[in-house]
Amino acid sequence: QVQLVESGGGLVQPGGSLRLSCAISGFTLKHYVIGWFRQAPGKEREGISCISTTDDSTWYADSVQGRLALSRDTAKDTAYLQMNSLKPEDTAVYYCAVVGGRADYNCYDPDSYDYWGQGTQVTVSS
Repeated sequence: QVQLVESGGGLVQPGGSLRLSCAISGFTLKHYVIGWFRQAPGKEREGISCISTTDDSTWYADSVQGRLALSRDTAKDTAYLQMNSLKPEDTAVYYCAVVGGRADYNCYDPDSYDYWGQGTQVTVSS
């Protein structure tokens, strides 16, 4: 069974940093895409970034460009989302998701992904 588990969320002051982790298990495809999303109360789920396992290419939404960095550890089957210069507007539940085996997908579209983690809360407040 495919399982994704996010961790690393918490309370941080504006301007601070956090690193989120996404541990992936049970996913046998070699080439796939890992996406990161966030959802604030009362808002739709927003795609913010994704990374391809083929060549580690990354894509970032304009809202987080320059403040986020994706990486992954192949040996640990874990993806990381480094978040810097955090703003109160970044407060949300953050999710990781994976999709593979199909050509038609959108990095930032939640409907493109097949498996999801449970989410981890990030709160940016003083």
